[in-house]
Amino acid sequence: MVPLLRIEGISILALGLFLIIKGLVDGGAIEWFVISGILALALSGGFGLLAAAHGFKTKRMYGRAPAVLSNLIAIGVSKYIFEAGFWWAALPLTLYAALTIYCAISIIPEKK
Repeated sequence: MVPLLRIEGISILALGLFLIIKGLVDGGAIEWFVISGILALALSGGFGLLAAAHGFKTKRMYGRAPAVLSNLIAIGVSKYIFEAGFWWAALPLTLYAALTIYCAISIIPEKK
């Protein structure tokens, strides 16, 4: 469970950085509020999932809800990706999110 959440958190941070760099390099006219929005969402999402991974690693319960909620959102996002015609990107995202949700729900940490 911990590796799944770590991969997901690092991927979100990397994707946010990519979007910021791409916006600055390609158009050059990207607005500051767009950059700040991407940065805020990437930081909160990425570090939130890394904190959830830490919660699972230390066998605490606080990592479960963010892991499930963020992956439910990912399944919703994959629906829009699929409708845009990018099924090859939507399918792996859906499968990864479903696997993470299953692991987050089924793995119950033992009390210390």
